[in-house]
Amino acid sequence: MEEYELHDIVMMKKQHPCGVNRWEIIRVGADIKIQCTGCDHIVMMSRYDFNKRLKKVLEHHEN
Repeated sequence: MEEYELHDIVMMKKQHPCGVNRWEIIRVGADIKIQCTGCDHIVMMSRYDFNKRLKKVLEHHEN
């Protein structure tokens, strides 16, 4: 399982309809909220679904 934190940029298994496959994690908890870097669409899903749909972490956020 990949390690991810708040404000990391991740790639999901399926591409967003706007054509971009880069998402920023904007909330971490029992649920994960991600925001498309192309069109700023926000999606909230359970941590289980997020882990299932995550392909890889592209960039780690610098503290």
